[in-house]
Amino acid sequence: MLASFAIKKSIGNHYFAETVNSSFSQHLNLNFDLDYAKIINSTAFRRLQYKTQVFVNHQGDHYRTRLTHSLEVAYIARFLATELNINKVLAENIALAHDLGHPPFGHAGEDALNAKMHSFGGFSHNDHTLKIITQIENYSANYAGLNLSWEMLEGVIKHNGKILQPSAVIANYNQQFDLQLHKNPSLEAQIASLADDIAYNNHDLEDGLRANLFQVSDILDLPLVGNVYRNLFAKHPNLKTEILICEAKKQLTLAMMLDVINQTKENLQKLNITTFQQIQNQENFIASFSPEMLKIQQQIKAFLLKNMYKHPLVNSMTQNAKKIIADLFDFYFANPHLLADNFNQNISNKQQLANAVCNYIAGMTDRFAYKQQIENSINS
Repeated sequence: MLASFAIKKSIGNHYFAETVNSSFSQHLNLNFDLDYAKIINSTAFRRLQYKTQVFVNHQGDHYRTRLTHSLEVAYIARFLATELNINKVLAENIALAHDLGHPPFGHAGEDALNAKMHSFGGFSHNDHTLKIITQIENYSANYAGLNLSWEMLEGVIKHNGKILQPSAVIANYNQQFDLQLHKNPSLEAQIASLADDIAYNNHDLEDGLRANLFQVSDILDLPLVGNVYRNLFAKHPNLKTEILICEAKKQLTLAMMLDVINQTKENLQKLNITTFQQIQNQENFIASFSPEMLKIQQQIKAFLLKNMYKHPLVNSMTQNAKKIIADLFDFYFANPHLLADNFNQNISNKQQLANAVCNYIAGMTDRFAYKQQIENSINS
């Protein structure tokens, strides 16, 4: 039996009414299994395979992509949810969908699109995720979008917390389908957010080492990380570097997961949380790292920012990616007839044109963006 504060079932509130064959529905975890099926069968989810996490997709077969990152986040979220006795299917779904709105070339692509959309409301991957799951993705003959459950929509859009100053995209949708933006999301959404932090800190350390952006000796001064590596050196002095890195990642990930579990249980007990409504009405997240682990997370992020995300190799990729996105935007803005058919309809002003171009480019994979650059003879 799930904890009293867990999401036990969907309130059944979909934007569009949905009919499920009764012989099929009796085997579902209410609406959440349907949500899962819709996410993993969506075009946007498949495209994550060819979207940058840090390294552009063609630079190596073993670096993380946006898809493998999402899968790692989903595993961690499911583990945390199981240990906290909350809805693991919902937590996993939120994790799988949280990055659907990322454009090609990762955060570099997002920055470039945001700059181009500055006069038209800007761009954020969270806004675009909402567009994908409610409008752009075509899953059914009966409705636009994926028609996900209320709990799923609320969790995806608010997984990083309350939204007190929503963008126009989120505010407009919220007027039609209240996501209670001023309240905290479910505990399932909160742990999906922490799972994201755990996943990318650990896999970026691994990818940075594999890419020789920094060496094991460079991370020995990092708290927790250094201790794990030193213990492994002591126990396995002849361990191959590749295996050493993998073993360290496993131990670091587990230590961070256990920290979240223990601290969140302590928070739940201290605040006497027994209902979902209590979780919603708290000032801060219930799910959290311990203060000590939070400091460790921050130090790892600071190290990665300096030694990986701002590394000359990554910077070179970033600048090239930004120029490709900017040039593609200018090209399609000047040639809207070359947009894909489902993006060039009902355009009567510059705002609609900018939105159409932005939506089209945001859906591209890295390699498709490169292909469009070459086929349309866009100089970069």
